[in-house]
Amino acid sequence: YMGMKNIHPNVKQGKCEDCHLRHGIVPKLILKKEGNEVCYPCHTKEKIGLNKPNVHTVLKRGKCSSCHNPHASQSSHLLKAEGTPACYQCHKKEDYEKKVVHKTLQTAKGCTTCHASHSSDHKDLLVKAETPLCLGCHDSTKAPFKKAHGDYPVSKALCTGCHNPHSSLQAKLLKTSSHNPVAEAQCDACHKSSSDPKPFETNEKGGTLCFNCHDTSKLKAGGSVEHSPFKEGECTTCHTAHASEYPKLVLKKGNTLCFDCHTEKGEKVAVNHAPVNGEKGCLSCHPPHAAKNKNLLNTKDAALCFSCHTKAKEAEKVKIPHAPFMEGECNACHNPHGSNLRNIVNDRMDKVCYGCHSDAEGKFLKTYTHKPVTDANCNACHLSHGSNEKNLLKLGEAKMCGQCHGDLMKVDPNAPNHNPFVEGICLTCHDSHGSNIKGMIVNQQGPLCFSCHPDLEKGIGGGKSRHQPVTDADCTACHNPHKAKLKGLLLASSPDLCLTCHKDLKVRMEKEKPHSPAARDCQRCHKPHFSAETSLLAQKIQPLCGECHDTKSSSFGKAHLQIEASVMNCRRCHEPHASKDPKFFKSVVHAPFAGRSCEECHIVTK
Repeated sequence: YMGMKNIHPNVKQGKCEDCHLRHGIVPKLILKKEGNEVCYPCHTKEKIGLNKPNVHTVLKRGKCSSCHNPHASQSSHLLKAEGTPACYQCHKKEDYEKKVVHKTLQTAKGCTTCHASHSSDHKDLLVKAETPLCLGCHDSTKAPFKKAHGDYPVSKALCTGCHNPHSSLQAKLLKTSSHNPVAEAQCDACHKSSSDPKPFETNEKGGTLCFNCHDTSKLKAGGSVEHSPFKEGECTTCHTAHASEYPKLVLKKGNTLCFDCHTEKGEKVAVNHAPVNGEKGCLSCHPPHAAKNKNLLNTKDAALCFSCHTKAKEAEKVKIPHAPFMEGECNACHNPHGSNLRNIVNDRMDKVCYGCHSDAEGKFLKTYTHKPVTDANCNACHLSHGSNEKNLLKLGEAKMCGQCHGDLMKVDPNAPNHNPFVEGICLTCHDSHGSNIKGMIVNQQGPLCFSCHPDLEKGIGGGKSRHQPVTDADCTACHNPHKAKLKGLLLASSPDLCLTCHKDLKVRMEKEKPHSPAARDCQRCHKPHFSAETSLLAQKIQPLCGECHDTKSSSFGKAHLQIEASVMNCRRCHEPHASKDPKFFKSVVHAPFAGRSCEECHIVTK
C-alpha cells in the first residue's frame, strides 16, 4: 500500500487498530464495527450527506468499500478507479456508451459533472434540479436551441422527457423510441402554437388527439374486446407522448408496464408460465389495444394454449377426455400467468379437483385415506386431460396400483394367491381414495369376505360355536388377503398361528407335556371358522378321541372301569392340550381319584 499515490491516513500512520481488532497468528479480517459504521467515526454521516433525501444506494447499504479502497489507491479519494470507470463497477457500461454519447461523460469529471457521489437534495443524485442543470451548458436563449425546440419554452420542462442524458442510438440524444412529431420538431402537431399563452396545452384532449393520426380500426385489427385505457382514450396510461427508451413509446419495459394496473399478475411465483417471462411477455397472449376474444386474448382459450402445448392437444384423441379439457377451459385448472404449484395449477390439486367434484372431499377424506389424496396429488393416479382407461386412470387398475405397491403386487405362481389379487381387481376389496375401515377396504371384513364366500357365512349362522376372529369380522387375523406361502392364505402354520392369540395355552404347552395332536396341528381336532359342536370341535368328543384312542381295548376298559365310552366326556378328567400328568389328567383332582381308588365312592361293576 505504501507505494501507492493516495494512502489512507491511518495506514500511513500505522494506526491499523483504529479500524481493526488484533487477529493473532492466524490472519483474519476482524473490523471493530460492521460495514460503514467503521468509517463514520471519522467521516461523519452529516459530512457525507446521509441526512439528505437522496442517498447513493451503495452507501445506503453500508458498502463504502464498493467504490473506495480502505487502505490506498492510485486514484483520488481512494477510489478503486478514476472517473466513469468507477461507476461502471455497478452501472452497465454499454448503457452509457451507445452511438451518441453525452459529452460530459467523456470529460475528466465524467459522471460527477451532473451527479453527486454520495447524496443529493435532488433525485438521481443530481447536483442541481434537472432543467437548471442542463441549461448550465445548453443556453436556451441561443437561436440553435430555439430552432431545435420549435421556439417552445422548453426551459420550463424536463429535458429527460425526450432526451437520454447519457447516451443514445438517436441523434441529439433523443430516446430510442421517439414520437415522429418530436423527431421532426413538429411540436405544434399536438401542442398549441409556441406563441400561445399556454403553449404546452394540446390541441385536443386525450385519445381524440392521438386518433387524428393513429387509425383506431387498424389498432383494433378487427377486435371487439377493447383494452380499457384504449377504449376510454387514455393513451398516456401506457404510452409517453414524446420519447421512450422502450419500443412503441411505452412508459416502462415489458410486463412491468402491465403490472402497474394488473398488480396481482406481477407477484412473484415459484412456477412461471414461460410466455410471461419470455421476450414478448404479456403480448405473447394479449394484443395491447383490442382482441376478438374475451380477456383480450389473441385466439380462443384452448387454441391459444395449444399453439405452444402441442403435446397436450394429443389428449383430445383419447377414449375418455376430461370435460374441462374438451371444452377448452384450461383456466378451470391452470393459472395462465403463473402459480406457486407445479404445472401452474390454480391451487392445491385436491382443491382444484374438488371445485368441480364437490361431493368428493367428503367421500375421500376418511379415517384411512390413500396417501396421494392426503398429499393433494390426484395426478399420481389420474391423467388431468384424458385417458384411455376408465376414471381417467393413468394405467389399468392393477398396473396403476403396482406403480407404488410394486413389491406387494408380485405374484408367486407356485404359492397360494387370493383370486381378486391375481386378477388385478384391487377395487373389489379396496376403496381407491379412502375408507373408515383399516386397510382402506370397502366394507367390514366379514361382509366383504362373505360376498365371495357365502357358504362360510351360511355355516357360521348355523354353528354352535364360532371362532372369535370370525365373529369379530377379523379375517386378516389368520389370513393374508393378498398372497401367502401356506395353503388357505394362512399367515403361519398351525399351531404357531393359533398360539399367537392363545398365549396362555402356548405357555402351558411349553412348560407341560403337550398332547401330540395339539403340538402337531390344531385342525386335527378343531375347525377354523365354526362348528356344530362346542369349542370348534371337528366332531363330537367321543368319536374324535376315539380316532386315536381304541375304546374297545382291554387296557382302555380297565382304565375307565369298563364304562361305555359313548357316555363319557373325556374333557371331564383330561386336558386336551397339555398337562403335567403323563395321562393328561387335570391339575386339580379328587384325592381318591388321584390314588386310583374309585371304589371308595363308586360301585364298580365288572
